[in-house]
Amino acid sequence: MKLVFCGTPQFAVPTLEALLASGHEIPLVVTQPDRPQGRGLELATSPVKHTAQRHSLRIEQPEKIKSNADFRVLLEKIQPDAIIVVGYGRIVPPWMLALPKHGNINLHGSLLPKYRGAAPIQWAIAEGEKVSGVTSMLLNEGLDTGDILLQRELAIAPDDTAIGYGQRLAAVGAELMVETLRQLADGTIKPQPQDHSRASLAPILKKEDAQADFESPAQRIYNRLRGFQPWPGCYAVLKGKKLGITSAKVHSYSGTQPKGEMLVDRDQLFVICGENSVLQLLEVQPEGKRRMAAADFIRGYRPQSGEKLGA
Repeated sequence: MKLVFCGTPQFAVPTLEALLASGHEIPLVVTQPDRPQGRGLELATSPVKHTAQRHSLRIEQPEKIKSNADFRVLLEKIQPDAIIVVGYGRIVPPWMLALPKHGNINLHGSLLPKYRGAAPIQWAIAEGEKVSGVTSMLLNEGLDTGDILLQRELAIAPDDTAIGYGQRLAAVGAELMVETLRQLADGTIKPQPQDHSRASLAPILKKEDAQADFESPAQRIYNRLRGFQPWPGCYAVLKGKKLGITSAKVHSYSGTQPKGEMLVDRDQLFVICGENSVLQLLEVQPEGKRRMAAADFIRGYRPQSGEKLGA
């Protein structure tokens, strides 16, 4: 097929590579504009742009697409059979939805209708799911509400983070997109409407989502630590300063100390959590400092049993 590919993050790169390897023609790649990044605010290009440059593909980076007349003329001139959308980061306008014969096909990082929204991989792990997956779907004007084309499950391991699981899921999604286009070409695919009554949301992550709530079970905090990688992560507050929690382990506990209270046992550091559990902090990052093992933190900062970690 002749395809226009719209994508931005690393998650989209395996799909772009797989479509090229499968012989599809991609006369245009659309990605987000370069953005200032880091302390030096140097312009950073997206992973999709890097990949498109490597393959000498034409790249467009419009700031807006809804009322962009030049961009619309360009797509109408190309007349793609389908527009592939993977983590592009823009709402696709009605004129673009109506343009290709096979529609706008989105690769979404969950088993829709679960986890509609901007951060499906992160929230699936944060909510303790054992299985998630990918969905190819037809975009419409709603938020991830279009008809499902194909789906594929992928188990979430107990120690998976959003980074590692996302990489595996991207590879599965790339295969799924190739198969979706093959079945569309053959006419063997039957779009299935979503059961909207079963929908759940995966909203864009905020800094506030990183704050650990020690009233919760340790497993819930650990799941959020795994899910909210690489950002916003997980943190608590000790003596008025943020303490990042970068690696942890869950244990059961039968004590009666208040939640949020620390237990220091030689070179090991624990925090009392809800539902008879404790979170062992294996690695932490004091505000403005590097990451360090709990033993190094104990030697350098001398936290005491009975001190509180909190908001």
